[in-house]
Amino acid sequence: MNELEILKISEVLEKYPFVQVYFEENGLDIDGFENISFIEYLKSFSAEQIEDKALDLNKIELDLIEYIKQMKSFLGIQESSSVEMMSILPGHNKSGEKENFDRIDIKKSEMIAIVGPTGSGKSRLLADIEWTAKEDTPTSRSIMINSEFPDKKQRFSSNNKLVAQLSQNMNFVMDLSVKEFLELHAKSRMVEDIDKVVDTILEKANELAGEKFQMDTQITALSGGQSRALMIADTAILSSSPIVLIDEIENAGIDRKKALDLLVSSDKIVLMATHDPTLALLADRRIVIENGGISKVINTTPEEKKKLIELEEIDKIIQKMRYDLRRGKTL
Repeated sequence: MNELEILKISEVLEKYPFVQVYFEENGLDIDGFENISFIEYLKSFSAEQIEDKALDLNKIELDLIEYIKQMKSFLGIQESSSVEMMSILPGHNKSGEKENFDRIDIKKSEMIAIVGPTGSGKSRLLADIEWTAKEDTPTSRSIMINSEFPDKKQRFSSNNKLVAQLSQNMNFVMDLSVKEFLELHAKSRMVEDIDKVVDTILEKANELAGEKFQMDTQITALSGGQSRALMIADTAILSSSPIVLIDEIENAGIDRKKALDLLVSSDKIVLMATHDPTLALLADRRIVIENGGISKVINTTPEEKKKLIELEEIDKIIQKMRYDLRRGKTL
């Protein structure tokens, strides 16, 4: 099944704006048919219309597929395949003992917390996923995408990376303004309405950051929290990477819950290493790391979700006190 059977015509035009030229050059009037697939549109032609216009519907379909293929090649558009599920296969812990699970499947739009003592191996698990390990890291774990092992091109290509990682320290070295930086990324993604996308990213970033910043702010002048807020908003809205890894977001000085909501709402798989009980209970599941290995996987229970409500109320009080403290108020 090809995407012309799956996508609505409006979705095809949104994904490949140049297809409008194909429609016009071939006299295909798609007005009023935007909410059905191109294949359904072709089926809507009557026998009389097909005869009058001497239409070869099969040729039109094949020609459009080839047209899209050639235009993508000409424009340098490369798409990452859809990731519906990522799987972790066991390796061993620091003592050489096999990890205590058979396979962990994580589906699109799931949020997973990775918990454990400092130095237990949380960052190592994130690195294994970023590397899409295949028994070639210190843990000997393997990572599967859609129940298959990624090939070398997927694993080591600099384009269309499967994984985007937001580390604890985000330091920019480019001498660009926030606007210039975002425009550069938007252009590389061939975004149509660049101004609108850039405005949206800045708006979302400022919702996350403790201190707002402007379009003309130099990215090298951003604080750690502002940098993290910018990259989270940019990743959620512009990044093509379907898997997002976050290392200790609680230390970023941003609104953690809003950040996670933004990332998960964009149909990505999100994994975060955290010591924060609020973040851990926000996740659907948590992977527990001990002695360098995965010791258990815990589903967040309804009882824990009730505790989460209490924790969020406490967190609001702490955040308010932190806000007042930063602005020179007495507590």
